Order: sequence, then structure tokens, then C-alpha cells
Amino acid sequence: MLRPLFNSIRRMSTKALIPPQQAPSWKTTPAEILKQAQDLIDRAKSLDDELASVDSPSIANVLERQAQFNNANALLENQLTFQQHVSEDKEIRDASTQAEKLLRDFGIESQQREDVYKSFQTLLDTVVLDQLAPETKRYLEKTVREYKRNGLGLPVEDRLEVKEIQKKLSDLSLKFSKNLGENTEYILFTEEELEGVPKDTVEQFAKVDGKLKMTFKYPDLFPVLKFAKSAETRKRAFIGDQNKNADNEHLLVEAIKLRKQLAKKLGYETFSDYVLEERMAKDTKTVKAFLEDLKTKLKPLGLKERDVLLQLKKQDCESRGLAFDNEYYVWDNRFYDNLLLEKEFQIDEQKISEYFPMDSTIEKMLGFFEKLFNLKFVEQLESKSTWHKDCKQFAVWNEDDKASPQFVGWLYFDLHPRDGKYGHAANFGIAPGYTKEDGSRSYPVTALVCNFSKPTAEKPSLLKHDEVTTFFHELGHGIHDLMGNTKYAKFHGTSVSWDFVEAPSQMLEYWTWSPNELKQLSSHYKTGERIPDDLVAQLVKTKHVNGGLFNLRQLHFGLFDITIHSSEEDIDLTSFWNKLRQETALVANGDTVSKGFQSFGHIMGGYQAGYYGYLWSQVFAADIYYTKFKQDPMNTANGVLYRDIVLSRGGSRDEMDNLKELLGREPNNEAFSKELGLA
Repeated sequence: MLRPLFNSIRRMSTKALIPPQQAPSWKTTPAEILKQAQDLIDRAKSLDDELASVDSPSIANVLERQAQFNNANALLENQLTFQQHVSEDKEIRDASTQAEKLLRDFGIESQQREDVYKSFQTLLDTVVLDQLAPETKRYLEKTVREYKRNGLGLPVEDRLEVKEIQKKLSDLSLKFSKNLGENTEYILFTEEELEGVPKDTVEQFAKVDGKLKMTFKYPDLFPVLKFAKSAETRKRAFIGDQNKNADNEHLLVEAIKLRKQLAKKLGYETFSDYVLEERMAKDTKTVKAFLEDLKTKLKPLGLKERDVLLQLKKQDCESRGLAFDNEYYVWDNRFYDNLLLEKEFQIDEQKISEYFPMDSTIEKMLGFFEKLFNLKFVEQLESKSTWHKDCKQFAVWNEDDKASPQFVGWLYFDLHPRDGKYGHAANFGIAPGYTKEDGSRSYPVTALVCNFSKPTAEKPSLLKHDEVTTFFHELGHGIHDLMGNTKYAKFHGTSVSWDFVEAPSQMLEYWTWSPNELKQLSSHYKTGERIPDDLVAQLVKTKHVNGGLFNLRQLHFGLFDITIHSSEEDIDLTSFWNKLRQETALVANGDTVSKGFQSFGHIMGGYQAGYYGYLWSQVFAADIYYTKFKQDPMNTANGVLYRDIVLSRGGSRDEMDNLKELLGREPNNEAFSKELGLA
């Protein structure tokens, strides 16, 4: 029997719910963006001058002054830099990128102000720490540490070198990201070459010279890799995607050299040691041991899975009269993984997607979060303030007291691909929440930017099951952002350690594998019927099919990242990328060379020496889910407990302390091992 999860009454009595804070305005021009960026820099510089000139540093005249300025200006800064990822107007995107460069360059200068650092260091030396509120104490200690990690305390000459390196690294990161966002490369295929690819996908391909144009956006690429019967087509699509953005190779090579120099200047053995000092893992040795241990445990499972897939490939080749060379190539993986699901589990991805039309799936998904966290999402239909007409905008309310809901913040969904738009799925925090000087709240603004296929004349946008999971994952970040309730913007929401930040979103993926919740989420786009029990049962059985190979692929990325950032020697990236994939992910490259690191945005966008965090944080995600939600996924009491202990505190308290309080014990990896099929 289905457990009722929620009542679909989102739009009832909403007229009484008037948000106390307007949504941000998105009307702007390229000139305005650059002017606002410069104005923000000028005001921030004046603040630094003021902080540096304080005779007797105190919490009020140094720490609170800086915190209040950062609180009040975070929205503006994020708006200025966010536009490069979503604006339809290339001039606005370019201005936004330029604004980010200006702001980053100033940020590096600001972090190098020895006079401001001295004010904070004096404050730390003279204040009685135990008399401070815990969040204020954390702010002070963390800020002083940040100054030191930027070279303050070094001789002037060394500091200047650190500053130059940081500026160069910032520029390289921006260029790398811009190249990815602006990518317009494509491959032309004939209809015959695309045999097996769903009609819905092929119909969306533009025609060029009588051929069909496949871009490297996910809704184009993934169906080709998953369904194209021609191995040559899949190979061209995969290698084309891996080798796009050729300009990015030298940017990454240069960044690795500069990171090595930076670490040495700051007194660290390696760049990974420098990064990990501030993470839960603490050091390179711990991360490498974690990844190598996982690799050892997963490899036997991965080899078994590969043998099954290789047999399937042999049968497929023989049935179609094709030569079989006894190799399992990297471009075979999605195709035979999908074929196995179809043959062994009768999983038809297209058929399943018919039960998840995007609009009703969103409606029901938001209902889950309403029930779990005592929230209400109210879509703004008439007075939208968005950057694109297709965006959805929601006012979010806390309903702990149903008679008097409290405003939480603004949530945006930008869900379909378009030229110049960010090409993956991500959550962008637009404005952090914080406590204003008068004690009232400034509320957060957050955005989900995804690339789900557009509706057609015949069908609405239908979500594949893995896209439903992606949606839950990214909304997990969004909810983390919205639930944040800290005094300072510095610690708001997802401003946690980088090897914990994925845990809340990874945990929410479990709901998309829970039979009752999957049924509740479904509604056939033609009939409104829920997905049948037998289909759900089969789908849930597939959760860990080829899970060994999937996680070995993640280990390929994690080991590549940690190795290039901890090696004393220069590494030939192309050779290492291909060799490591073959020995870790257990898939062959054949006679080709691929350069997937050219579009590995994570290691140029904040996850450098940190990609291991995706696997590390899964340990916590599994532990929380198994302990608090596995028996009853929609338990509101546990949802609110988790909301208040983990999500609302953001980075204002040590993550391990929050976990211990929630679980009632030290976290462990038992649930994670069960999930991986290792227990």
C-alpha cells in the first residue's frame, strides 16, 4: 500500500504569503555589470583601508565591520559573476566573466593586505576566545588562517610571488571555464550512423548539409553513447567529447606547475597537502590510502562486471554478424550497460521516462521536500523576476508553525540547454542568508541550472530515471543553501568543507531508489497512471548493477586529480589519463588517445586535489540515510532533526560534530560498504 506523502495544495492560500524580501532583479547591461564590479571593488578597498587603520582592534570595529560588508554585498558579487553561465546575451556573458576576473584579482590583492591581517592577528592575540559566541570565534580563527594560507607572514618578496601566482591561477581557471561554457563543437552523423538512437533525440538534432548535428551537450551526447548500435558512431561521439576544448590542455598544464610553485612558497611539500589541510581528510596520505583501499576492494567486483558485459558484447556482435575482438572499450560502456539492463531486467529507459514528465515530477519532488523538511514551495507565475523566460521561480516557506509560515528564501530552476549556457547540472548559490545588524534575516537565493531535453510538439520533457536522480542531487544542494541559518554569510548553507559538501545532495539521491517514493513521484504523461509495481521492482534491482565499474570510474578521476597535485615529477597528462583509466576503470582505449582532462571542469573550478570528496562524502551520506531514513524515508521528525543539526548550521560548526550529534555516535563506513556491495 502506498504511504501518502503530501497533499498537492501548493497554490492554495498563497495570496496571504507575501515574501518579506523581494526576489533579485536580473535586468542589466554589460556596461552596468562592469561598473557595479568596479564600484564594489572600490568600496571593498575603502573597507580594507579602514580595517588597517584601527588603533585598537575589537570584534565590533574589525570582525563585524568586515562580516557586515561581506554579508551585504554577497548577492551583488554572485549576480555579477553568475550571468556568464546563464545569460542569452553573449555580451552580458563576456562582461560577467570580465567582472569575475576583476573581482578575483581584487580578492587576491585584498587577501595580501598585511596591514589588515595585522588587525585580525592582534584581535586574535588579545581577545578572550572562550567569551566569544562560537560562530564569531570560528570566523576570527578561520580568517586569520586564510590570511596565513595566502602568504601573510612571509617576506615581502615571497608574498609578491604568491600574489602573482594566485592571479595567474585565477585567470587560467576563468579561461578554462569560459572555454567549456562557450563550446560549440559538434559531430555530423548520417541517419544510418545514428541507428538505435531514440527518435525523440534525433528529431532535436539540427540538419547541416543533409547530416544530423550532435553537439556535446548531455541531451545530445548521452543518448548516442547509450543507444547507437554502431560502435564507430559511439567511438566518434566519445572521443570527440573527450578531445573537445583542445585549448584547455595547456591551461591545465600551466595551472599544475603554478600550484606546485604556490605550495612550495607557502611551505608545503605538495599542492594537495596545502589544499587538504583545511578539509576533513587533513592530508594527502589519508586521501591516497582511502582511494587505493577502495580500488583494491572494488577491482574484483569490477572485473566480474566487465566479464559479464564482454560476454554480452560477444553475443551482440555475433547476432549482428560483426567481428568480436574480445576488448571492452570505454565507448562500449554506456551501450552495453544499457543493453544489460534491457535484457536482464527488462528495463526500457524510454518507457520509464514516460512516467516522469518534467513538470509533474518537479511538483511531486517539491512535495517530498515539503513533507520531509516542513516546507512550502510557492511558484511565482505572474510576477516572475528571472534571467530567462523559461526559468521557474519559487518562494520557499518554513511551515513548522502552519498558522504562521516563515519565509526561507528564493529558489530558481533553469532546466533546458541553450547556446552559451552552462552545460552540466549544478546548483549556484546566488545570495547567502545572514543576520542583519538589526537582528532581522536576509534570506538566501539559490538556483538549479540543468540541461534536460526540451518538450516537443508531441511530448512534454520526459526525465530519464538518472535525470530524476540528478535533479534530487542538485536540489539537495539547493535545500542545503535554503536551510542555512547562520549569522555570517561566510558560513551559510553549502559553505562547508569541500569533502562534506556533496553528502547532503548524495543522501537525497536515495529517495529516487525507494519503491514507495518512486511510485509517488511518477505520473504517466498521457494517462496520469503511476509507474507499475513490477517496473519499479525491476528498476530498484538495477541500482548496483555495474556499480563496481561506476565507482572505479570515479576512482579514475579521483586518483588522476590527487596524483597530478601531489607528484614531485612532471606528469604527461595524456599518457597518465589513458593508462590510469585502463588500469583503474578497467576499460580499453583501443588505438585512440583521449584527453578527457581538457573538460574536467572540477579540477580547474574548486575541486583541485578535492575530487576524492565525491566518494569520501558518500560514506556520510550512506550513514545518515541508513540510520535516519531507510526504514521510513518520509519521517518528518527525522527530516527536521537533520535540517536543524546539519543543514541549517552550514559551516558555522565542525561537520564531524554535527554528524556525531545527529547519529548519536561517530560516523562509520558500514552503510557505504553495503551500498557498494562490499559488505
